[in-house]
Amino acid sequence: MTIFSKIIAGEIPSYKILENEKFFSFLDIFPLVEGHVLVIPKTETDKFFDLPDDYLSEILLFAKPIAHAIEKAFDCNRCGISVIGLEVPHAHLHLTPINSAGDISFTKPKLKLSAEQLKSVQEKIVAHL
Repeated sequence: MTIFSKIIAGEIPSYKILENEKFFSFLDIFPLVEGHVLVIPKTETDKFFDLPDDYLSEILLFAKPIAHAIEKAFDCNRCGISVIGLEVPHAHLHLTPINSAGDISFTKPKLKLSAEQLKSVQEKIVAHL
C-alpha cells in the first residue's frame, strides 16, 4: 500500500481539495510553491500511462476545476501540470501555480509550510471550486 493509498483511506491526514469515486486531490505538504496540488487515482497503479484508459481520459477532467481554482486563488499566469512519478510509486499529477517554467522545476528546494499555512492554502483553493 503506497503512502497515497493510505491518504485516500484516511490513515494519513491530508489537506484534501476535491474527491470523487475515481480520484482524490490534496496539497503537496512539501510544495514547490504555495498552491501545489497532487491529483491521484484511487486505483494503485505505479506508472501514469499504465492507468486504465477511462482513468487517463478522466483525470484531466477531474483536475480542470482544481486548476481553475488555483489560478483564481494565487497570483499566477497559469496552472502548470507535470507528471514525474519518481518519488511515490502511485500515478499522480502535479498542479502548480506558475509564472515561469522555473516555478515547476523539481530540482529546486521545496517549501516547508506550517500546518496553518497549509490550511490557509487549502481554504483558498477550495473557496474557488
